[in-house]
Amino acid sequence: MPRLFSALELPDMARTHLSMLRGEMGGARWMTAENLHLTLRFFGDVTDAIADDIAGHLQAIVADPVPIEIAGTGSFGGQSETVVYAAVKPTPALFALQKTHERVARLVGLDAPDHAFKPHVTLARVRHARPSLLARFLAETGALRLHAFTADRFVLLSSRPGRGGGPYALETAVALGD
Repeated sequence: MPRLFSALELPDMARTHLSMLRGEMGGARWMTAENLHLTLRFFGDVTDAIADDIAGHLQAIVADPVPIEIAGTGSFGGQSETVVYAAVKPTPALFALQKTHERVARLVGLDAPDHAFKPHVTLARVRHARPSLLARFLAETGALRLHAFTADRFVLLSSRPGRGGGPYALETAVALGD
């Protein structure tokens, strides 16, 4: 049973820059450069038949390339685990693409997520983050600004169940603008 999600890939320069932001935080599991991405829709653990349906529906999506701007950092989560992320500027094009992925989830019978789409690139997952270290990291990286780029494809990736954070396997890629 694969664990699937769709995502936009980042250019090498952006992944390298973001991977160098690693800070000193106990309990942090930092994402490796090759696994940094912008998740469009987490589909979760699905059967092989549903995975095939998801891939088929995604391959039928026709959309324009999406401009992406990464600016700032933030965190969300609770006491047990905090996600540290690089913020992605929300744009109509990005939200439109994400909505098409959400429609695919509905077509295959998946439930709506329990939170609104917040475009970001996960940098680390931190268990029991010390507030002072997290605050210092966010203060030091809050002015982050990367060169804007255009995403010209999206991908369907799989991960090992229960792990989170990679390594990810490419299941399919769909060009944008063709």
